[in-house]
Amino acid sequence: MRAVAVRPGTADSLHLREVRRPVVGDVPDERGVLVDVIRVGACGTDREIVDALFGTAPAGDDFLVIGHENLGRVAEVGGNVPGGLKPGWLVVATVRRPGTSIYDSIGLQDMTTDEARERGINRLHGYLAEAYVDDAAFLVPLPDSLEPVGVLLEPLSIAEKGIRQAIEIQRRMRVWRPVRAAVLGAGTIGLMTALALRLRGLEVVVYSRRPAPYRNSELLGAIGATYLSSSDTTLDALSDVAGSLDLIVDASGFSPLALGAARVLGKNGVLVLASVTGGKATAELPTDVINEGFVLNNKVMVGTVNAHRDDFVTGVEDLLRAEAFFPGWLAQLITTRVKGLEAHAELLRHLEDDRDAIKVVVEVGSR
Repeated sequence: MRAVAVRPGTADSLHLREVRRPVVGDVPDERGVLVDVIRVGACGTDREIVDALFGTAPAGDDFLVIGHENLGRVAEVGGNVPGGLKPGWLVVATVRRPGTSIYDSIGLQDMTTDEARERGINRLHGYLAEAYVDDAAFLVPLPDSLEPVGVLLEPLSIAEKGIRQAIEIQRRMRVWRPVRAAVLGAGTIGLMTALALRLRGLEVVVYSRRPAPYRNSELLGAIGATYLSSSDTTLDALSDVAGSLDLIVDASGFSPLALGAARVLGKNGVLVLASVTGGKATAELPTDVINEGFVLNNKVMVGTVNAHRDDFVTGVEDLLRAEAFFPGWLAQLITTRVKGLEAHAELLRHLEDDRDAIKVVVEVGSR
């Protein structure tokens, strides 16, 4: 079958290749599920893998099939697959697979202390192929009504985990009723985080660089969020405009902004860092002010990466709620469709050059 892959460590090596078609027997104990891929989303992580900034091939291969944002339909199941997965069902696969740490052994591979094993990213082939096979435990079913937007589940799961982590941490408070939240960055993760917070009833302000109006700011207005641009509002003025911030989630990809937000976090607040910043940016910050504010006001800063299966399940619920409360909003996030695996060069052009793209997807197979 066909798949889109890179040669890890070699920049600009994206290519189409023939690979072995998987079978359900590839997974032990008859727990395998063969899935025909419908579409795959692409993001900055894929671009960085193409640029050879990271990414590792599976053992025994000199190539890595990319793609971790996925949507497919079950084609075949093994004999020991639970009845909740049947041929014809729509599914999304999670990304990270268990290693050997104690966290992996209890299903918390998103908290692993091992080198992560992530499909399409590190040591495991991804989903930008005609089909894949996986253990039933890593597949999340979706209703057919979500077929047009189900590929957004993986990026939404990142937002879901960040919010869940904040809630878990705030159990220390016995009572925590967040009212206002800020999201830093208005890309796909920022938009999905704002959506999840609005669905929970919070007042949300999104802070990003580009001046309004543009597509992303208008989408945020459509769900009742406020958009502010750094071109006319300083970070220090953010809480003055929005009010005391109980929760800040960074999805900006710019570490000086993420860490600078610590000084505008409200009392008893949580700052969630969700951006992976692989550069060497530095910044001067008022560290005494930040430290004093955190100590005297019981604030927390936490990093979050990847997502647990539970976050995908919660994400399905939020996709359904979003379709009910904001009909058609999710579909507007899928701005760019690339037709077929053979158009991988077009995919790369959109990731690198299309400033107005929100979510780029590859249409792989039939629905």
